[in-house]
Amino acid sequence: MNDPSSKPVSSPTQQSTFATRLRNLLITLVAVILSVAILVGLRTEATSTSLPELAEESTPFEVALSNGKPTLIEFYANWCTTCQAMAPQLKEIKHNYENQLNFVMLNVDNSKWLPEILNYRVDGIPHFVFLNEQATAIAQSIGEIPATVMEANLDALIAGNSLPYAEATGQVSAFKPSVTTPESNTDPRAHGSMIVN
Repeated sequence: MNDPSSKPVSSPTQQSTFATRLRNLLITLVAVILSVAILVGLRTEATSTSLPELAEESTPFEVALSNGKPTLIEFYANWCTTCQAMAPQLKEIKHNYENQLNFVMLNVDNSKWLPEILNYRVDGIPHFVFLNEQATAIAQSIGEIPATVMEANLDALIAGNSLPYAEATGQVSAFKPSVTTPESNTDPRAHGSMIVN
């Protein structure tokens, strides 16, 4: 009856214990993987750059016009996907150049900036305007601009040279300023909307 060649028969209790341990191990592994995924997701979200955050950290427009430093103005909107995509890149560029340049962000959805929108003829965003030390616009770029192109333009702006990519254009979000054209005008020389050059 005690035959050494016979195989031991596992009892249903041993099989049940093994299945329970295997299930518990899988649950633990899944919990660890999910915890790591959540932690990585939260860290990524916490380190992402938002447009309102960049705007809050930017130089006020009035200060930039009067402090004698070259200025980069960005016309943007919070809903603009291209503006959102460029935000981390611009935050890094701002960090690298903040002592040499003013970084100004003007939200096109704020009617306060309508005179500037008209003055710089903003019809797509992001729209970048490069101002020299005298606050004179010397170049504009529209759309998503690679970091190397933006940095080359900023280096030239700081040095007082002409910008190598002055008329760079990339992907834009359409924007139509809310400008009203007078319906009737008695002056025959008046044509089109009131746009300031």
